[in-house]
Amino acid sequence: MDRMKPNAANSCPLTPLGFLERTTTVYGDCPSVIYHRTVFTWSQTLRRCLRLASSLSSLGISRGDVVSVLAPNVPAIYEMHFGVPMSGAVLNTINIRLDARTISVLLHHGGSKLVFVDPLSLPLLRDALRLLPHSHQPPRVVPIEDPYEENGKTTDVSAGGDGGLTYEKLIEVGDPEFNWVRPKSEWDPMVLNYTSGTTSAPKGVVHFHRGLYIVTVDSLIEWSVPKQPVYLWTLPMFHGNGWSYPWGIAAAGGTNVCLRRFDAATIYAAIATHRVTHMCGAPVVLNMLANAPDSARKPLPGPVQILTAGAPPPASVLHRVEALGFSVSHGYGLTETGGMALSCAWKAEWDRLPPAERARLKARQGVRTLAMTDIDVIDGATGQSVRRDGATMGEIVLRGGYVMLGYLKDEEGTKQAVRPDGWFYTGDVGVMHADGYVEIKDRSKDVIISGGENVSSVEVESVLYEHPAVNEAAVVARPDDYWGETTCAFVSMKEGVLAPPTEEEVIAWCRERMPHYMAPKTVVFKPELPKTSTGKIQKYVLREMARAMGTPRPSRM
Repeated sequence: MDRMKPNAANSCPLTPLGFLERTTTVYGDCPSVIYHRTVFTWSQTLRRCLRLASSLSSLGISRGDVVSVLAPNVPAIYEMHFGVPMSGAVLNTINIRLDARTISVLLHHGGSKLVFVDPLSLPLLRDALRLLPHSHQPPRVVPIEDPYEENGKTTDVSAGGDGGLTYEKLIEVGDPEFNWVRPKSEWDPMVLNYTSGTTSAPKGVVHFHRGLYIVTVDSLIEWSVPKQPVYLWTLPMFHGNGWSYPWGIAAAGGTNVCLRRFDAATIYAAIATHRVTHMCGAPVVLNMLANAPDSARKPLPGPVQILTAGAPPPASVLHRVEALGFSVSHGYGLTETGGMALSCAWKAEWDRLPPAERARLKARQGVRTLAMTDIDVIDGATGQSVRRDGATMGEIVLRGGYVMLGYLKDEEGTKQAVRPDGWFYTGDVGVMHADGYVEIKDRSKDVIISGGENVSSVEVESVLYEHPAVNEAAVVARPDDYWGETTCAFVSMKEGVLAPPTEEEVIAWCRERMPHYMAPKTVVFKPELPKTSTGKIQKYVLREMARAMGTPRPSRM
């Protein structure tokens, strides 16, 4: 047997793009994408994606070129997850909430050849293009029509594109029988994603066909996604390619319900209208559903599965959402993994526990997914695994077939993240429980060191979320001449709170529920906390605010 080798029949490059062809064969007449009154079938979606790939090739886009898109969750961005790489190009989805300066930096860094842009983001893109270096060849601009938005029709947006081109014009002239450009190697780059902006320096993460195939199949299995789910797009597709579910829902022959914008009432209405079965979202979406007024809520037509990740969800929020009838699954991933790497795999015996204890267990990030080879929590000083006691903190490390290729044009950053010991270092601080489940305690940069004691901001935030008046909470370090750092909490209040608590009352609440050295010494009230478009609170903004406050008067804890 040692003479047997890979052959042409068993070594075809793995890619998630092929899911679309299979699903068209099986579910061709079934709905693929719904957006307002627009409904496409899977046969139509395949033809539209092939037409897009054909037109891009006709424009000179070739293998390895970067094609960017600046758009919310509309049908076009879904189609681009297939059509752009089917032309051989690398798809780059850009966060629509970034400022013009940052978008300019990303376009320059990624070397984008063409940018598809939503009509509402055209002014933002124009500002970004003006900021490009004079030596940089600006990308071709192609606006995306949206007949449901004012000034979004073809006649309205065509003037904003180069040569009058628009997205739908490219679809119209493309070849529906186009022989799409298959990867020469399964290691060929397929997407370029920039980290979501919770830090001030986004990095360009490059993922490849094989890795995206593996994470897509893995995510379907881990979440037990059935055939033909109805999936509601509350998670932006520009955030980590929607955790791989643009390809995953295609593989399952499901229906994608697209939402340009949403609030709690919109979500509940969409669930009722389309009989939604699945949705993903950061904990801020769970919080939105849990705190929705009665006037916004509608009865759920059936079980609705929610997958949450992106930040550790407070146990109190999980408890409230499940009490409404949603079934919440919790996972953990990074831009660098392209989807879920850990999942809080549920055990049947936990169903017999009290609700609060179930929510506490579900708030953990969990165990490695089936396709992630290995995970660990290691001591940064020794490189050894930490004790499985749920208390000893270390850095979470991963290795598996869908860890990124690396950071674009950043060999040093790649070496810092993917090290010779075979691990990808996440930068997240966590603990390993006795049962082998991992729980995040903080980002390494978010650990507060007060009087020599490590304070987990996540633990403090969990207590703050239990306060009946608190809607959002985030904890950062504030400089302190005596303690080095102290805990500074930023909170927003729930709507309709008649008697908001004072700073002293919030501090007292925390001190009753945790060691005094961990409790906030400062509480800042805000109408809303700064967030990325995916609901992650931008702690670097809050850290700057806390730093600007200076040191408080010396005090004792």
